[in-house]
Parts: sequence; C-alpha cells; structure tokens
Amino acid sequence: MTAGAETSAERDGSTDAVGEAVTSLSRIPRWWRPAAMGAYGIAVVVWIVEAGMPKDPFVMFAMLWLASVAWYAGHPWRQHAQFFKDWWPAFAALVLYMYSRGLSDELIGMPVHWVMPIEVDRWMFGGHLPTEVLQERLCGDPCLSSSAPRWYDLLLTSVYNTHFVLGLGLALVLYLRNRREWISWLTRYVAINVAGLVVYVFYPMAPPWLAAQEGHLDPVARLTGRGWRDIGLGGFHHALAAVGNPVAAMPSLHAGVAMLVTIYAVSRLRGRGWRWALVLYPLTMAFALVYYGEHYVIDAIAGWALALVVHVGVTVWERRYFAEHPVTTRSGALLSLPPPGLGDPTGTAGTADELPGPVRRG
Repeated sequence: MTAGAETSAERDGSTDAVGEAVTSLSRIPRWWRPAAMGAYGIAVVVWIVEAGMPKDPFVMFAMLWLASVAWYAGHPWRQHAQFFKDWWPAFAALVLYMYSRGLSDELIGMPVHWVMPIEVDRWMFGGHLPTEVLQERLCGDPCLSSSAPRWYDLLLTSVYNTHFVLGLGLALVLYLRNRREWISWLTRYVAINVAGLVVYVFYPMAPPWLAAQEGHLDPVARLTGRGWRDIGLGGFHHALAAVGNPVAAMPSLHAGVAMLVTIYAVSRLRGRGWRWALVLYPLTMAFALVYYGEHYVIDAIAGWALALVVHVGVTVWERRYFAEHPVTTRSGALLSLPPPGLGDPTGTAGTADELPGPVRRG
C-alpha cells in the first residue's frame, strides 16, 4: 500500500470517527444538561450550608470539575477526564499561590512596612486618611465591628466576596463555552496572582486594621463580613479568608482582579456602550476595601496598575505568538488559536460543544 493510500484511509477513518461522535452526541436527550446542572446547583448549595464556602483549592477544583461533568452530561468519560489535562497547570500555579501567600513575608525575611502607605494616603487626601473618614461617616464614631450594619454594608460585603469566586467562575464559563477565551482569561488570572505573590515576598505591608492594632493609627475597625452576619452568612468571610497573610496587602488583589475582569470584559464587548458601566465594579470594590479597613487607597491603585500591566503584557505576548505561529485548517484557512501554556488548545478551537477538525501549524 502506498503512502498516499494510507493517508487517504487514515482520513476516511478520521472522518468516520468524527461522524460517529456527532451522531452519538445528537442522541443525548436535551433535558439531561439542565437536569444535571440543576442537581449540581442544589448539591453546591447544600455543601455551602453544611460545610461553608470551599476554601481548599482541591475542593474548589473538584467543584469546577463536577460542574463540567454536569454540563457535558451524557458525553464520553474521556471528555470528563480531559478537564484534568486542561486545568492542571493553572491548578498547580494557584495552589502554589494560595499556600505560599501565607508565608510570603517569611521566605526572605523582608521587614513589614507600616507607615509608608499611611503617609501616602494622607498626602493624596490633604492630610486625611480615607479609611478613618469613611468609618466615621458610614459606621459611626466610634466605629465598632459589632455596631448595627446599614443597607450598604450588605452590598459592599457582597461585592467584596465576589473576589473569591469570580475569577475561577469566569474561567469555568469560558471553558464550557469558548476554549480560546478560556485560555486567554486564565493566563491573565494566574499571572496577576503570581505577580502579586512576588510583590508580597519583597514588600510585605500591613493593612489599616493591623496598623491600628500595633499603634500606628487610631483605632480602625475591621468590618469585613459586615451585613452578611444578619442574614446568617457571618462565618463565610472567615472560611474564604482562611488561607491568607495579614501583611500581603500591597498590591490589593481584590482591587486588581476586579479591574482585570473589567478590562478583559470591556475589551471583549466592543460596540456595546453599556460595557463601560462595568467600571463601577472595581470602583465599588476599592471603596469597600478602604471603608472596611482592609486596604489603603494606594493598595487599590497598585492593584489596578498591576491588572493593566498583566493585561497589556499578555496581549502583546499573544499577538507575537499568533504572528510567529500561524495555525491553518486542512483547507488552508487561517485558524486563530491561543498560544499554549495553560492547557493545550490544539483540537479544541471554537466553542466547547464543537468537534473541530485537525489543524496544522504553518
């Protein structure tokens, strides 16, 4: 048999395999997906009520995987197993971040900075410290963690806690709907967390509530979780923040990730004027962080700057990669695939429900 004949046979076999896969998937009842996702949602709610919000990265990724299994209900198990191959680099990086963050100030023994952010915030605001002003105006004088919350406390605490679910939640949605965008977002999300960890190692800095405890400020209440306690969710903040470091405050990744989500969304939603309303998200997040005594204004600004640097840096890298590694389909048409790194995009171009054909790099 000639090489040409072998190639033709291989192509026929590949076409038959794809056809069989499409036929098999078309037989899956339409109600399976909503039923499976509904069951998954109920299970997650029960878990949260009984055990609290997931704080362990292994539990978090198990929940992401089960969401993928529910979304692909009825698909072959090899597709469910593909999740681990796709996600393990990001999982390893985020596990490293979560557990190293708690020790970041001890790795090389850099001194903790207490006074610098206080002086910078007062310089920016005419001698006033925004945290002290906000707590006096919005909480009371004196401001106590035990004082009755206002309606805006529930809103601000809810915005604050989106940090713990939004980054990976967005990654999961993109993984299920558009693998190219999934890799693009996850690269940025992992990059900003790793970059933040590096800064924490070399520049440990105390937040306002801790600086007040050590006598560098007048009393500052740590109000995080305020408003949720009255609806039975008071313990969630402690579960979410269990793996942390009190002097990992500069830059604020709460502010940074909120800005990164906004920059990413605005850049993808071109032509839609309402997309600029998303800017309210990082602004509200920063307001909550400063009011609650978790961060100074300079921390939030540094987080925003880091988000911009990460987004621009990854964008430049992606464009250079596309220019140097064009990808084409068998027919010769250009196929825009993301660069490898956090998962292997080859063979998964387009949305996750598609069965793309083979590709070749030009």
